Order: sequence, then C-alpha cells, then structure tokens
Amino acid sequence: MDHMEMGGTPWLDQPVMLHSSRADTCKLSPAQCAYRMGHWRYWYEADHVYALSTVYFFIAVIGVCLIGFCSHRLAPASVREKAWWRKSVATIRFLSYRRYDVTAVRWHAPSLGVSLLLIVGAVFFLAMTLGPQPYYWPNTRTLNYGGSPPIATRAGWMALACLPFMIILPTKANMIASLTGVSHERLIVFHNWVGWAMFVLALVHTFPFIVFHIWKGDMVTQWNTSVVYWTGVVALIAQAYLQFFSLRFIRDRFYEFFKATHFLAALVFVLFFFIHCDFRLSSWDYFIATGILYTLSFLYPQVRTFFEFGLSRRASFTMVSDLALKVTIPIDTAWRPGQHMFLRFVHMGLHAFTAHPFTICSLPVTRDSTGNSKLVFYVHPRGGVTGRLAKAAAQRPGFSVPVLLDGPYGGVQGIPLYTYDHNLIIACGAGAGLSLPFVMESLLHSAWQARTGKKKFVNKIQVVIATRDMQLVQWYEEALLEYLEENGLEMVPDSLEILIYQTGRPMSKTNSTSKDPERPNEKHNGDYSVVKRLPISVFTGRPDIAAVVRDATLQPGLSVGIVACGPKEVLKLVQDEAAAAQLRVVGSKAGAREVYLHSEVFSW
Repeated sequence: MDHMEMGGTPWLDQPVMLHSSRADTCKLSPAQCAYRMGHWRYWYEADHVYALSTVYFFIAVIGVCLIGFCSHRLAPASVREKAWWRKSVATIRFLSYRRYDVTAVRWHAPSLGVSLLLIVGAVFFLAMTLGPQPYYWPNTRTLNYGGSPPIATRAGWMALACLPFMIILPTKANMIASLTGVSHERLIVFHNWVGWAMFVLALVHTFPFIVFHIWKGDMVTQWNTSVVYWTGVVALIAQAYLQFFSLRFIRDRFYEFFKATHFLAALVFVLFFFIHCDFRLSSWDYFIATGILYTLSFLYPQVRTFFEFGLSRRASFTMVSDLALKVTIPIDTAWRPGQHMFLRFVHMGLHAFTAHPFTICSLPVTRDSTGNSKLVFYVHPRGGVTGRLAKAAAQRPGFSVPVLLDGPYGGVQGIPLYTYDHNLIIACGAGAGLSLPFVMESLLHSAWQARTGKKKFVNKIQVVIATRDMQLVQWYEEALLEYLEENGLEMVPDSLEILIYQTGRPMSKTNSTSKDPERPNEKHNGDYSVVKRLPISVFTGRPDIAAVVRDATLQPGLSVGIVACGPKEVLKLVQDEAAAAQLRVVGSKAGAREVYLHSEVFSW
C-alpha cells in the first residue's frame, strides 16, 4: 500500500478517518496512467478487487455448505429413499470420512473433503496472488508508478479479508457453525488453515517492500521513520508465534503455556495489525466486522450461562475407579447424546478463567421420571485441573465446587442414532462414557415402542468398549441401572449387546460373558431382575475394530449408524471402514443401504 505522511502522532495519520481518500492525481503520461489504473493493478481500488473477492470466496464456500446442510435436513422421506439421493449422500460422506495419514512424518491428514476444500482455497489465493501482472512496478530512477509493489498490495488486502473468518471460526457460538451445521470443534481445522493462508499472504506482502526499498536505497530510513514497518513486524511476529505454536507436536508439548498465552498473542496481533493498516481505504471496515462478529460470538454463551444456567450451580466429584472421575451437576435443561459442555470451575485459581470441554455421559430424565435431570461426566484425570480435582475427590468423595456452564454443543447431526436399523457405538479409553447416553436413548425408545404397541423393526444396539479401567464394568453398569430405575424402565431389549474389552489385564484364552466373573449378580437399587438381564460381556485383550465395523456395514439392506470416540488410530480404522461402506453404496454393491458415522477425538 502507498504510505501517507505521518504527523501529529507516532501511531496514526492525522486527521484520523474511517476511510482514507480515494482521490488520485496521475502525473504520468496518458498511456502510463492507463496502465497504472488497470483493474488488477490500481492501488486505489485494490480493496474492492482483492479483499472483497476474498470475502466473496468465503461466503460462496459457506453458501455451498449451507445448501447441502439444508437439503439434508429438509429432504422428504420419499426423496431420501431414492437411489440417486443415497448415492449422492454416500459420495459426500466418503469425502468426509476417508483420510490418508503420512506415516513418514507422523502427519494425520484431514479428510478428503477437507483436503479438497483446502486445495480449492490454495488455488484461489495462488491465482489471485501470482496471476495478475506485474509483481513489481517498472520503476526507474526517474519514473515512479508507486511505492507499493502490486503483489504486496493484493497479498495484503487478501490477508486482511481473512481476518474476520479466522477470528470467528474457533468461537463456540458462531454464525458459520449455525449456517453449515458443523460444530465449532470441527471448524478449528479451518481456523488453523485460514491462519496459515493469512500468514503466508502477510509474508508475500512484507518482503516485496523490503526488496523495493533496498533497490531504492532508503530501507534504513523507512525503518527508522515510518511506524508502518515496525507495527507490521510486531504483528507478523505475533502471528508467527500463533501459527507455529499451533503445530500439534509443539502444542501438545507446551499446551498449558500455549493456552495461557494464545489470547494475549492474538490481542497483540490484532492491535498492531489495526495500527499498521492506518485506515487506508476500507481497511478498518474489516476490523469493525471482526469486532462485531467476535463480540456477538463471545457474548452469547456468556449471556446464556447467566440467564439459563445461573451462577449458583455446583459440581460434585467422585472417583468411581482409579482411572475415572465422575462429575455430577443437577440441572433442568435439555441436551442430546454426543454433545459436550464447557465447564469453568470457580475457586480453582487460574483455571477459573478457562473453560474445559467435557462430553456429557447422561440424558435428561423423562416426564414420567421420579428423579431430576443431571449432567454427568466421566473424566479420565490427567494433569492440570482434572488431576487436581481427582486428587481432591479421592480424599473427600462427593466434594463440590461452584461451576459455570456453557453449552451444550456438538452432537449427532440429522436424525437420531436410534432411527438407524443397526446402532454401532465404539468407545475406547477415556471416551467410554460417550456410549452411555446413546444406550440410554435406545433403551428409552425401545420402551416407548413396547408401551405404544409399535411393531416397527427393532434396531440392534451394539456397544464395543476398549478400556484399561478394570472397574469400568461396575460404574458403567451402575449408570445404566440408575437411569433405568429413574425412568421406570424394566425391560432391556434383546437387541442390546454391550462388549467390554479390558486391555489392562494380560491376554487370556477364555472370555467372561454376561457379567464379570469376579462380581456376582448382586442386587442393585432393589431391582435384581434388571441387573441380571443387562447384556454385558467382558473380554480381555483388544477388539478388532475394523472387523466389527466391516461386519456391521456388510449387512444387506440395513441402515447403520456409527458413533466412535477414541484416539486417532482407532478413529482412522472406523473412518476407513465407513468410507469403504460408502463406496459400496455408490457402486450398488452388497451391504448396508446407508452408513452414517459420527466421530469424536480426545483432543481438538
């Protein structure tokens, strides 16, 4: 961008305006002026040509996702049963599920769909940056077209146009998530990649100025006298810190430090970027848009926390096993299986200022229930706040602290899982509790069918859990029994199958079924019949996840709904098999007529 003269303040040009003037006086020859004012070269319209084009690109992508989301939600049942519809949906799901990992560098690549979207974005930015000519003005010692190299101008405006989208993408309550039906935690990958695009564009914006002023011989003078340069460098350093610390191998190693400094670095970046732009043309409009969108996204959960949940909630903690901390919060609200809440534990020192996401492991009680709804979380204690809470719970079982709630977020999109003919729920490690609300929902639906005399095909519910927690069988069973008793459910459908694989004990050749052999069918909560009929099978060793998913999706003519939670390696197996099932649907081969997958990873 051409630089205006500084005066009055070392920070901004005077007088401060919302937009700088577009008045232009060309002192070159008519032919040279016409060249200088070309559509792709004219500095005084560069914000309209490049920044608005970037905004339109983002809006077009969001619009396509919105059309797909609305079509899937609003399509009538008659259309859903059409072969062309099922094949179209299967194609999109294949792109969403299939991913390829680069094992040589331990890189977990995003799904094919996300990769294709990133490629489209890369093509757009490369074309807009490298396509127009020239990269530098054909200046001489006596001829001056301008002091801002064209490639630097367009890269700067495109980087600026990325700002609103990069800032709001990771927020929990943002407009993009609402329009596309994609939960905020799944949008973080785009937040990261838009940040990288913006960072590369910022570098392309920066270095041509250095090359130009070194050629002109006044680089040192510009650095010493122009605030534009050092504010730009500070913003660039802050952005580099944010981008490189977001690399997984660095972030995982220094997570607590990065989390504590992330917002400070972002504030420094935006502040100095704002001063650097210095109200040139319409540059400050993008900061205004960013501020409005971020403020709305930030205030909504805060207002919801205050008015819907209040400030008087308390969370109680109990260690139900050596590896599981149970968190219970009485509440009167609604949520769906697979959703998560953000908890902010008051009186926990610095942790009181950060919200921690936990997957909900319970369901609201029904109208006929004798109990009250409560949020239940089964947390695997690690370092930080969960480690401190687990230590306190071990010393004082049932102790409680004030808690602020934000949510729920995420969950299964579209139709409920129980509407599929075959429900397959795979949970590994700390994700075992995720399966509970899905099992509870299926039990409730089966009971409703029995009471109303519905003769609809009863779906099969298959739960596969792999855990090192040797006491999981006990607390898992108690959670189901408590839900059955609170909701007056006495029947457990024969279609329910719960397989628990204990990986924490040595491999053995025999399996214990129906109950843990070390635990007799004792009476729980006065309902012996229900305890005895819970179809829990306990095994040692690790399950063959790929074979389980493959067997489920090869059932001819059925619809299969899969929920998976676990480490990336487990999710990769499930996603690959689910993607293979989509190809069978597209190719009209033998197998399930529809396969849906909802996956949750331990960390975002």
